[in-house]
Amino acid sequence: MIGLLQRVSEASVSVDGELIGKIDRGLLVLLGVEKHDTVADAVRLSERIAGYRVFADQQGKMNLSVSDIGGGMLIVPQFTLAADTTKGMRPGFQSAAAPDLGQALFESVVTELREKGLEVATGRFGADMQVGLVNDGPVTFWLQVTGTAAR
Repeated sequence: MIGLLQRVSEASVSVDGELIGKIDRGLLVLLGVEKHDTVADAVRLSERIAGYRVFADQQGKMNLSVSDIGGGMLIVPQFTLAADTTKGMRPGFQSAAAPDLGQALFESVVTELREKGLEVATGRFGADMQVGLVNDGPVTFWLQVTGTAAR
């Protein structure tokens, strides 16, 4: 399971011209699900996302998490993160999860984050979305959880 975290001063997502999610300061997380991912991976990734220290403390060091600053989270499903780009001129998607698994695990991550008391807005699974953001820094991190026995 892959989470591409971007520290933002604001982010939003729209579908068909309708704003469906918006946050101010916090994290935009593009979420990719691979076919061998499990609920345990979703739980672990949500723990890492909630606790990952990417915001500056009083000394200017990245020591604070989105939870620490009371920031928002915008979680957007993005199956293309699971693309194989190692050869050729077209990505392959053999490792991406089937839509039913992808949606279930996307929803698991969202539920886990909300249960931690975080403000969570989301994109819409399977929709053609337009995502807007102001990347603060820029600061972007790739988190990948690969803890299942099947790997």
